Amino acid sequence: MNKSQLIQIFKTLSKKEIRDFRKWVQSPSHNQRQDVVKLCQFLGENIQDPSEDTLSKENVYPKIYDGEAYDDAKMRQVIHFTFRVLEDFLIHQEWSERKLEQRILLASVYRKRQLTKAYERTIRQSEKLQADSPYADHRFYEQEYQLQYEIYSYRSSLGRTVPLNLQDLSNTLDVQFLANRIRLSCLMVSHQTVYKAEYDHGMLDSSVAYVKDNPQLLEYPAVAIYFYIYLALTDREEEAHFFNVKQQLFDHGHSFPQGDTRDIYLLMINYCIGRYNAGMQEFLRESFDLYKNGFERKALMFNGVISRWTFRNAVTNSTILKEFAWTEAFIQDYKQYLGAQHRESIVHYCMGKLHYEKGDYSEAITQFSQVEYDDILMNLAAKIMLLKMYYELSEFTALDSLLESMRVYMHRKKVIGYHKSNYENMISYTKKLVNINPYDSDQCKKLKTDIEQANPLTERKWLLSQIESHL
Repeated sequence: MNKSQLIQIFKTLSKKEIRDFRKWVQSPSHNQRQDVVKLCQFLGENIQDPSEDTLSKENVYPKIYDGEAYDDAKMRQVIHFTFRVLEDFLIHQEWSERKLEQRILLASVYRKRQLTKAYERTIRQSEKLQADSPYADHRFYEQEYQLQYEIYSYRSSLGRTVPLNLQDLSNTLDVQFLANRIRLSCLMVSHQTVYKAEYDHGMLDSSVAYVKDNPQLLEYPAVAIYFYIYLALTDREEEAHFFNVKQQLFDHGHSFPQGDTRDIYLLMINYCIGRYNAGMQEFLRESFDLYKNGFERKALMFNGVISRWTFRNAVTNSTILKEFAWTEAFIQDYKQYLGAQHRESIVHYCMGKLHYEKGDYSEAITQFSQVEYDDILMNLAAKIMLLKMYYELSEFTALDSLLESMRVYMHRKKVIGYHKSNYENMISYTKKLVNINPYDSDQCKKLKTDIEQANPLTERKWLLSQIESHL
Protein backbone atom coordinates (compact mmCIF):
# COMPACT_ATOMS: atom_id res chain seq x y z
CA MET A 1 0.00 0.00 0.00
CA ASN A 2 2.97 2.34 0.60
CA LYS A 3 3.59 2.63 -3.14
CA SER A 4 -0.06 3.07 -4.11
CA GLN A 5 -1.24 6.25 -5.85
CA LEU A 6 -3.50 6.93 -2.88
CA ILE A 7 -0.56 7.11 -0.46
CA GLN A 8 1.63 9.10 -2.86
CA ILE A 9 -1.09 11.74 -3.31
CA PHE A 10 -2.02 11.75 0.37
CA LYS A 11 1.57 12.58 1.31
CA THR A 12 1.34 15.83 -0.68
CA LEU A 13 -1.65 17.11 1.31
CA SER A 14 -1.15 19.86 3.86
CA LYS A 15 -2.60 19.49 7.35
CA LYS A 16 -5.45 21.80 6.39
CA GLU A 17 -6.16 19.79 3.23
CA ILE A 18 -6.27 16.59 5.27
CA ARG A 19 -8.78 18.17 7.63
CA ASP A 20 -10.88 19.41 4.71
CA PHE A 21 -10.73 16.02 3.01
CA ARG A 22 -11.95 14.27 6.16
CA LYS A 23 -14.94 16.61 6.18
CA TRP A 24 -15.44 15.93 2.47
CA VAL A 25 -15.66 12.15 2.87
CA GLN A 26 -18.14 12.51 5.73
CA SER A 27 -20.62 14.27 3.44
CA PRO A 28 -23.17 11.87 1.89
CA SER A 29 -23.04 13.97 -1.28
CA HIS A 30 -19.43 12.88 -1.83
CA ASN A 31 -19.18 9.50 -0.14
CA GLN A 32 -21.56 6.99 1.41
CA ARG A 33 -19.08 4.32 2.51
CA GLN A 34 -18.03 4.19 6.16
CA ASP A 35 -14.92 2.15 5.37
CA VAL A 36 -13.69 5.07 3.23
CA VAL A 37 -14.28 7.43 6.18
CA LYS A 38 -12.26 5.14 8.48
CA LEU A 39 -9.43 4.73 6.00
CA CYS A 40 -9.27 8.49 5.49
CA GLN A 41 -9.14 9.06 9.25
CA PHE A 42 -6.36 6.49 9.70
CA LEU A 43 -4.29 7.97 6.87
CA GLY A 44 -4.72 11.49 8.21
CA GLU A 45 -3.35 10.39 11.58
CA ASN A 46 -0.51 8.19 10.31
CA ILE A 47 0.56 9.41 6.85
CA GLN A 48 3.81 10.93 8.18
CA ASP A 49 4.83 7.76 10.05
CA PRO A 50 8.16 6.70 8.46
CA SER A 51 7.62 3.02 9.25
CA GLU A 52 6.61 1.01 6.18
CA ASP A 53 4.61 -1.42 8.30
CA THR A 54 2.27 1.34 9.52
CA LEU A 55 0.71 1.78 6.08
CA SER A 56 0.85 -1.82 4.96
CA LYS A 57 -2.49 -3.25 3.88
CA GLU A 58 -2.29 -5.96 6.53
CA ASN A 59 -1.82 -3.38 9.28
CA VAL A 60 -4.47 -0.95 8.03
CA TYR A 61 -7.19 -3.57 7.41
CA PRO A 62 -8.11 -4.26 11.07
CA LYS A 63 -8.32 -0.51 11.73
CA ILE A 64 -11.15 -0.38 9.17
CA TYR A 65 -12.80 -3.79 9.55
CA ASP A 66 -12.47 -4.57 13.23
CA GLY A 67 -12.44 -8.31 13.98
CA GLU A 68 -12.56 -9.46 10.35
CA ALA A 69 -10.05 -11.79 8.75
CA TYR A 70 -7.88 -10.04 6.16
CA ASP A 71 -9.50 -9.91 2.71
CA ASP A 72 -7.17 -8.50 0.06
CA ALA A 73 -9.93 -7.94 -2.51
CA LYS A 74 -11.94 -5.96 0.03
CA MET A 75 -8.86 -3.93 1.00
CA ARG A 76 -8.09 -3.11 -2.62
CA GLN A 77 -11.70 -2.06 -3.10
CA VAL A 78 -11.68 0.47 -0.23
CA ILE A 79 -8.35 1.86 -1.47
CA HIS A 80 -9.92 2.28 -4.91
CA PHE A 81 -13.01 4.10 -3.62
CA THR A 82 -10.92 6.34 -1.33
CA PHE A 83 -8.67 7.20 -4.25
CA ARG A 84 -11.67 8.19 -6.39
CA VAL A 85 -13.12 10.37 -3.62
CA LEU A 86 -9.70 12.00 -3.13
CA GLU A 87 -9.49 12.81 -6.85
CA ASP A 88 -12.95 14.44 -6.68
CA PHE A 89 -11.76 16.47 -3.69
CA LEU A 90 -8.64 17.65 -5.53
CA ILE A 91 -10.72 18.68 -8.54
CA HIS A 92 -13.03 20.62 -6.24
CA GLN A 93 -10.04 22.30 -4.53
CA GLU A 94 -8.61 23.41 -7.86
CA TRP A 95 -11.98 24.53 -9.23
CA SER A 96 -12.75 26.56 -6.10
CA GLU A 97 -9.77 28.81 -6.95
CA ARG A 98 -11.11 29.62 -10.42
CA LYS A 99 -13.61 32.30 -9.49
CA LEU A 100 -13.96 33.86 -12.92
CA GLU A 101 -14.52 30.54 -14.70
CA GLN A 102 -17.17 29.70 -12.11
CA ARG A 103 -18.96 32.99 -12.75
CA ILE A 104 -18.86 32.54 -16.53
CA LEU A 105 -20.22 29.01 -16.22
CA LEU A 106 -22.96 30.22 -13.87
CA ALA A 107 -23.86 32.96 -16.36
CA SER A 108 -24.19 30.29 -19.04
CA VAL A 109 -26.58 28.35 -16.79
CA TYR A 110 -28.70 31.45 -16.19
CA ARG A 111 -28.74 32.26 -19.91
CA LYS A 112 -29.98 28.78 -20.80
CA ARG A 113 -32.69 29.08 -18.15
CA GLN A 114 -33.61 32.55 -19.45
CA LEU A 115 -33.06 34.16 -16.05
CA THR A 116 -32.15 37.58 -17.39
CA LYS A 117 -31.59 39.50 -14.15
CA ALA A 118 -29.49 36.74 -12.63
CA TYR A 119 -27.54 36.52 -15.90
CA GLU A 120 -26.78 40.24 -16.06
CA ARG A 121 -25.75 40.34 -12.39
CA THR A 122 -23.38 37.41 -12.91
CA ILE A 123 -21.87 38.89 -16.07
CA ARG A 124 -21.16 42.14 -14.20
CA GLN A 125 -19.44 40.12 -11.49
CA SER A 126 -17.43 38.29 -14.15
CA GLU A 127 -16.35 41.54 -15.81
CA LYS A 128 -15.22 42.95 -12.46
CA LEU A 129 -13.21 39.82 -11.65
CA GLN A 130 -11.53 40.05 -15.06
CA ALA A 131 -10.82 43.76 -14.67
CA ASP A 132 -9.28 43.16 -11.24
CA SER A 133 -6.94 40.42 -12.48
CA PRO A 134 -3.32 41.18 -11.52
CA TYR A 135 -2.07 39.47 -14.70
CA ALA A 136 -2.22 40.11 -18.44
CA ASP A 137 -0.69 36.85 -19.66
CA HIS A 138 -2.00 34.41 -22.26
CA ARG A 139 -4.37 32.86 -19.69
CA PHE A 140 -5.92 36.27 -19.10
CA TYR A 141 -6.87 36.47 -22.78
CA GLU A 142 -8.16 32.92 -22.79
CA GLN A 143 -10.53 33.93 -19.98
CA GLU A 144 -11.36 37.19 -21.73
CA TYR A 145 -12.33 35.22 -24.83
CA GLN A 146 -14.57 32.91 -22.77
CA LEU A 147 -16.21 35.95 -21.19
CA GLN A 148 -16.71 37.75 -24.52
CA TYR A 149 -18.08 34.59 -26.11
CA GLU A 150 -20.62 34.19 -23.31
CA ILE A 151 -21.72 37.80 -23.81
CA TYR A 152 -22.00 37.17 -27.55
CA SER A 153 -24.07 34.02 -26.95
CA TYR A 154 -26.50 36.01 -24.81
CA ARG A 155 -26.81 39.00 -27.15
CA SER A 156 -27.22 36.87 -30.27
CA SER A 157 -30.21 35.17 -28.64
CA LEU A 158 -32.01 38.52 -28.28
CA GLY A 159 -32.59 39.08 -31.98
CA ARG A 160 -30.91 40.14 -35.21
CA THR A 161 -31.03 43.89 -34.53
CA VAL A 162 -29.10 43.72 -31.24
CA PRO A 163 -25.50 45.04 -31.49
CA LEU A 164 -23.00 42.22 -31.05
CA ASN A 165 -19.50 42.24 -29.60
CA LEU A 166 -17.99 40.36 -32.54
CA GLN A 167 -15.10 42.81 -32.96
CA ASP A 168 -14.10 42.50 -29.30
CA LEU A 169 -14.41 38.73 -29.64
CA SER A 170 -12.21 38.71 -32.75
CA ASN A 171 -9.55 41.01 -31.24
CA THR A 172 -9.35 38.92 -28.09
CA LEU A 173 -9.04 35.73 -30.10
CA ASP A 174 -6.11 37.22 -32.07
CA VAL A 175 -4.23 38.24 -28.92
CA GLN A 176 -4.95 34.91 -27.24
CA PHE A 177 -3.74 32.91 -30.24
CA LEU A 178 -0.64 35.00 -30.95
CA ALA A 179 0.44 35.05 -27.30
CA ASN A 180 0.03 31.27 -27.05
CA ARG A 181 1.53 30.45 -30.45
CA ILE A 182 4.69 32.53 -30.08
CA ARG A 183 5.14 31.61 -26.40
CA LEU A 184 5.02 27.90 -27.21
CA SER A 185 7.53 28.32 -30.04
CA CYS A 186 9.94 30.11 -27.66
CA LEU A 187 9.80 27.07 -25.39
CA MET A 188 10.26 24.75 -28.36
CA VAL A 189 13.31 26.64 -29.65
CA SER A 190 14.86 26.66 -26.18
CA HIS A 191 14.21 22.95 -25.72
CA GLN A 192 15.78 22.15 -29.09
CA THR A 193 19.13 23.48 -27.91
CA VAL A 194 19.42 20.88 -25.14
CA TYR A 195 17.31 18.00 -26.40
CA LYS A 196 18.09 18.16 -30.13
CA ALA A 197 14.42 17.69 -30.94
CA GLU A 198 12.81 18.73 -34.21
CA TYR A 199 9.48 20.54 -33.93
CA ASP A 200 6.88 21.67 -36.44
CA HIS A 201 6.01 25.25 -35.45
CA GLY A 202 2.74 25.28 -37.36
CA MET A 203 1.50 28.81 -38.04
CA LEU A 204 4.45 30.50 -36.34
CA ASP A 205 5.95 32.22 -39.40
CA SER A 206 2.65 33.79 -40.39
CA SER A 207 2.01 34.75 -36.74
CA VAL A 208 5.37 36.54 -36.43
CA ALA A 209 4.80 38.25 -39.78
CA TYR A 210 1.32 39.35 -38.68
CA VAL A 211 2.72 40.97 -35.52
CA LYS A 212 5.38 42.77 -37.58
CA ASP A 213 2.67 44.09 -39.91
CA ASN A 214 0.45 45.11 -36.99
CA PRO A 215 2.79 46.69 -34.42
CA GLN A 216 -0.16 47.82 -32.29
CA LEU A 217 -0.24 44.23 -31.04
CA LEU A 218 3.03 44.94 -29.22
CA GLU A 219 1.00 47.05 -26.80
CA TYR A 220 -0.07 43.73 -25.25
CA PRO A 221 2.76 42.46 -22.96
CA ALA A 222 1.60 38.86 -23.50
CA VAL A 223 2.38 39.23 -27.21
CA ALA A 224 5.32 41.65 -27.06
CA ILE A 225 7.54 39.83 -24.60
CA TYR A 226 7.35 36.46 -26.37
CA PHE A 227 7.64 38.11 -29.79
CA TYR A 228 10.95 39.68 -28.76
CA ILE A 229 12.10 36.49 -27.01
CA TYR A 230 11.50 34.52 -30.20
CA LEU A 231 13.45 37.05 -32.26
CA ALA A 232 16.29 36.97 -29.72
CA LEU A 233 16.46 33.17 -29.73
CA THR A 234 16.39 32.87 -33.52
CA ASP A 235 18.46 35.95 -34.45
CA ARG A 236 21.08 35.98 -31.71
CA GLU A 237 23.40 38.40 -33.49
CA GLU A 238 20.80 41.20 -33.35
CA GLU A 239 21.21 42.15 -29.69
CA ALA A 240 18.43 44.77 -29.79
CA HIS A 241 15.91 41.93 -29.45
CA PHE A 242 17.43 40.95 -26.08
CA PHE A 243 17.27 44.50 -24.76
CA ASN A 244 13.65 44.78 -25.89
CA VAL A 245 12.86 41.65 -23.86
CA LYS A 246 14.77 43.01 -20.87
CA GLN A 247 12.81 46.28 -21.00
CA GLN A 248 9.50 44.41 -21.30
CA LEU A 249 10.47 42.16 -18.41
CA PHE A 250 11.42 44.99 -16.09
CA ASP A 251 8.36 47.07 -17.09
CA HIS A 252 5.71 44.34 -17.30
CA GLY A 253 7.09 41.34 -15.40
CA HIS A 254 4.36 41.86 -12.80
CA SER A 255 1.78 41.14 -15.52
CA PHE A 256 2.74 37.46 -15.59
CA PRO A 257 2.27 34.76 -12.93
CA GLN A 258 5.35 33.55 -11.12
CA GLY A 259 5.89 30.38 -13.15
CA ASP A 260 5.78 32.27 -16.45
CA THR A 261 8.04 35.05 -15.17
CA ARG A 262 10.59 32.49 -14.03
CA ASP A 263 10.58 30.88 -17.49
CA ILE A 264 11.11 34.28 -19.15
CA TYR A 265 14.05 35.12 -16.89
CA LEU A 266 15.64 31.73 -17.50
CA LEU A 267 15.15 31.96 -21.28
CA MET A 268 16.98 35.28 -21.31
CA ILE A 269 19.69 34.14 -18.89
CA ASN A 270 20.35 31.18 -21.18
CA TYR A 271 20.52 33.59 -24.12
CA CYS A 272 23.14 35.64 -22.24
CA ILE A 273 25.20 32.56 -21.41
CA GLY A 274 25.09 31.55 -25.08
CA ARG A 275 26.36 34.99 -26.12
CA TYR A 276 29.04 34.88 -23.41
CA ASN A 277 30.21 31.46 -24.61
CA ALA A 278 30.37 32.91 -28.13
CA GLY A 279 32.87 35.49 -26.90
CA MET A 280 30.58 38.39 -25.96
CA GLN A 281 32.01 38.96 -22.46
CA GLU A 282 29.57 41.77 -21.61
CA PHE A 283 26.66 39.33 -21.56
CA LEU A 284 27.95 37.69 -18.39
CA ARG A 285 27.17 40.98 -16.66
CA GLU A 286 23.75 41.06 -18.35
CA SER A 287 22.93 37.60 -17.00
CA PHE A 288 24.08 38.70 -13.54
CA ASP A 289 21.70 41.69 -13.71
CA LEU A 290 18.86 39.31 -14.61
CA TYR A 291 19.71 37.03 -11.69
CA LYS A 292 19.80 39.98 -9.27
CA ASN A 293 16.55 41.46 -10.51
CA GLY A 294 14.87 38.06 -10.68
CA PHE A 295 15.73 37.15 -7.12
CA GLU A 296 14.81 40.59 -5.78
CA ARG A 297 11.36 40.20 -7.36
CA LYS A 298 11.18 36.57 -6.23
CA ALA A 299 10.51 35.82 -9.89
CA LEU A 300 13.09 33.02 -9.99
CA MET A 301 11.14 31.01 -7.44
CA PHE A 302 8.21 28.71 -7.96
CA ASN A 303 5.86 27.92 -5.10
CA GLY A 304 8.38 29.51 -2.76
CA VAL A 305 11.27 27.28 -3.87
CA ILE A 306 14.43 28.10 -5.85
CA SER A 307 15.63 25.33 -8.14
CA ARG A 308 19.03 24.01 -7.03
CA TRP A 309 20.25 24.50 -10.63
CA THR A 310 19.18 28.14 -10.69
CA PHE A 311 20.78 28.72 -7.29
CA ARG A 312 24.06 27.09 -8.32
CA ASN A 313 24.19 28.84 -11.70
CA ALA A 314 23.63 32.24 -10.08
CA VAL A 315 26.61 31.61 -7.79
CA THR A 316 28.78 30.47 -10.69
CA ASN A 317 27.83 33.58 -12.65
CA SER A 318 28.51 36.02 -9.82
CA THR A 319 31.82 34.47 -8.74
CA ILE A 320 33.22 34.63 -12.27
CA LEU A 321 32.44 38.37 -12.13
CA LYS A 322 34.18 38.59 -8.72
CA GLU A 323 30.93 39.76 -7.13
CA PHE A 324 31.96 38.06 -3.91
CA ALA A 325 30.04 40.23 -1.44
CA TRP A 326 26.78 39.73 -3.38
CA THR A 327 27.45 35.99 -3.69
CA GLU A 328 28.00 35.45 0.03
CA ALA A 329 24.94 37.52 0.94
CA PHE A 330 22.86 35.65 -1.66
CA ILE A 331 23.85 32.21 -0.33
CA GLN A 332 23.02 33.17 3.25
CA ASP A 333 19.79 35.05 2.45
CA TYR A 334 18.30 32.66 -0.09
CA LYS A 335 19.42 29.21 1.08
CA GLN A 336 16.17 28.96 3.03
CA TYR A 337 14.31 28.76 -0.31
CA LEU A 338 16.15 25.63 -1.45
CA GLY A 339 14.40 22.28 -1.19
CA ALA A 340 15.28 20.72 2.16
CA GLN A 341 16.59 17.52 0.58
CA HIS A 342 19.26 19.40 -1.42
CA ARG A 343 19.92 22.42 0.78
CA GLU A 344 23.00 21.22 2.63
CA SER A 345 24.82 19.90 -0.44
CA ILE A 346 24.03 22.99 -2.57
CA VAL A 347 25.18 25.40 0.15
CA HIS A 348 28.46 23.49 0.64
CA TYR A 349 29.02 23.43 -3.11
CA CYS A 350 28.30 27.14 -3.53
CA MET A 351 30.42 28.15 -0.55
CA GLY A 352 33.21 25.98 -1.94
CA LYS A 353 32.86 27.70 -5.33
CA LEU A 354 32.95 31.12 -3.67
CA HIS A 355 36.11 30.37 -1.66
CA TYR A 356 37.74 28.77 -4.70
CA GLU A 357 37.22 31.89 -6.81
CA LYS A 358 38.47 34.07 -3.93
CA GLY A 359 41.64 31.98 -3.82
CA ASP A 360 40.92 30.63 -0.33
CA TYR A 361 41.75 27.05 -1.27
CA SER A 362 41.92 25.69 2.27
CA GLU A 363 38.31 26.64 3.03
CA ALA A 364 37.17 25.64 -0.47
CA ILE A 365 38.63 22.15 -0.06
CA THR A 366 36.91 21.85 3.32
CA GLN A 367 33.54 22.80 1.82
CA PHE A 368 33.82 20.45 -1.19
CA SER A 369 34.98 17.57 0.97
CA GLN A 370 32.06 17.71 3.40
CA VAL A 371 29.36 16.38 1.09
CA GLU A 372 29.07 13.61 -1.49
CA TYR A 373 26.64 15.15 -3.94
CA ASP A 374 23.72 13.03 -5.09
CA ASP A 375 23.77 14.66 -8.53
CA ILE A 376 26.39 13.12 -10.81
CA LEU A 377 27.34 16.27 -12.69
CA MET A 378 27.52 18.40 -9.56
CA ASN A 379 29.71 15.75 -7.95
CA LEU A 380 32.05 15.83 -10.93
CA ALA A 381 32.06 19.63 -11.01
CA ALA A 382 33.13 19.69 -7.36
CA LYS A 383 35.86 17.14 -8.09
CA ILE A 384 37.14 19.30 -10.97
CA MET A 385 37.59 22.23 -8.62
CA LEU A 386 39.36 19.98 -6.11
CA LEU A 387 41.57 18.75 -8.96
CA LYS A 388 42.60 22.28 -9.90
CA MET A 389 43.35 23.24 -6.31
CA TYR A 390 45.39 20.09 -5.62
CA TYR A 391 47.44 20.76 -8.75
CA GLU A 392 48.05 24.42 -7.96
CA LEU A 393 49.00 23.51 -4.36
CA SER A 394 51.33 20.74 -5.65
CA GLU A 395 49.34 18.17 -3.64
CA PHE A 396 50.17 15.48 -6.20
CA THR A 397 49.44 12.47 -4.01
CA ALA A 398 45.94 13.76 -3.28
CA LEU A 399 45.57 14.69 -6.95
CA ASP A 400 46.53 11.20 -8.15
CA SER A 401 44.03 9.64 -5.75
CA LEU A 402 41.31 12.06 -6.90
CA LEU A 403 41.91 11.33 -10.59
CA GLU A 404 41.57 7.60 -9.99
CA SER A 405 38.42 8.08 -7.90
CA MET A 406 36.92 10.18 -10.74
CA ARG A 407 37.68 7.46 -13.27
CA VAL A 408 36.06 4.79 -11.09
CA TYR A 409 33.10 7.07 -10.30
CA MET A 410 32.34 7.72 -13.97
CA HIS A 411 32.57 4.01 -14.78
CA ARG A 412 30.28 3.14 -11.87
CA LYS A 413 27.75 5.90 -12.58
CA LYS A 414 27.76 5.41 -16.35
CA VAL A 415 28.27 9.09 -17.19
CA ILE A 416 27.49 9.30 -20.88
CA GLY A 417 27.81 11.42 -24.00
CA TYR A 418 29.35 14.87 -23.96
CA HIS A 419 29.93 14.86 -20.20
CA LYS A 420 31.80 11.56 -20.20
CA SER A 421 34.12 12.70 -23.01
CA ASN A 422 34.70 16.05 -21.32
CA TYR A 423 35.68 14.57 -17.97
CA GLU A 424 37.75 11.81 -19.55
CA ASN A 425 39.69 14.49 -21.43
CA MET A 426 40.16 16.47 -18.24
CA ILE A 427 41.56 13.43 -16.41
CA SER A 428 43.84 12.54 -19.32
CA TYR A 429 45.30 16.02 -19.82
CA THR A 430 45.72 16.63 -16.10
CA LYS A 431 47.78 13.44 -15.86
CA LYS A 432 49.90 14.59 -18.81
CA LEU A 433 50.30 17.98 -17.18
CA VAL A 434 51.58 16.33 -13.99
CA ASN A 435 53.99 14.02 -15.83
CA ILE A 436 55.39 16.46 -18.39
CA ASN A 437 58.95 17.69 -18.11
CA PRO A 438 58.44 21.42 -17.49
CA TYR A 439 61.89 22.18 -18.89
CA ASP A 440 61.24 20.44 -22.22
CA SER A 441 59.70 23.17 -24.37
CA ASP A 442 58.87 20.75 -27.19
CA GLN A 443 56.83 18.54 -24.85
CA CYS A 444 55.06 21.60 -23.48
CA LYS A 445 54.26 22.97 -26.93
CA LYS A 446 52.91 19.61 -28.11
CA LEU A 447 50.71 19.27 -25.03
CA LYS A 448 49.48 22.84 -25.56
CA THR A 449 48.53 22.01 -29.17
CA ASP A 450 46.77 18.82 -28.06
CA ILE A 451 44.78 20.73 -25.43
CA GLU A 452 43.82 23.43 -27.93
CA GLN A 453 42.48 20.80 -30.33
CA ALA A 454 40.75 18.58 -27.74
CA ASN A 455 36.97 18.59 -27.79
CA PRO A 456 34.98 18.65 -25.59
CA LEU A 457 37.10 20.26 -22.89
CA THR A 458 35.38 22.85 -20.72
CA GLU A 459 38.51 23.51 -18.61
CA ARG A 460 40.69 24.27 -21.65
CA LYS A 461 41.48 27.80 -20.41
CA TRP A 462 42.75 26.55 -17.05
CA LEU A 463 44.85 23.77 -18.59
CA LEU A 464 46.43 26.18 -21.06
CA SER A 465 47.23 28.64 -18.28
CA GLN A 466 49.20 25.89 -16.48
CA ILE A 467 51.11 25.06 -19.68
CA GLU A 468 51.89 28.72 -20.26
CA SER A 469 53.62 28.89 -16.89
CA HIS A 470 56.17 26.35 -18.21
CA LEU A 471 56.88 28.12 -21.49
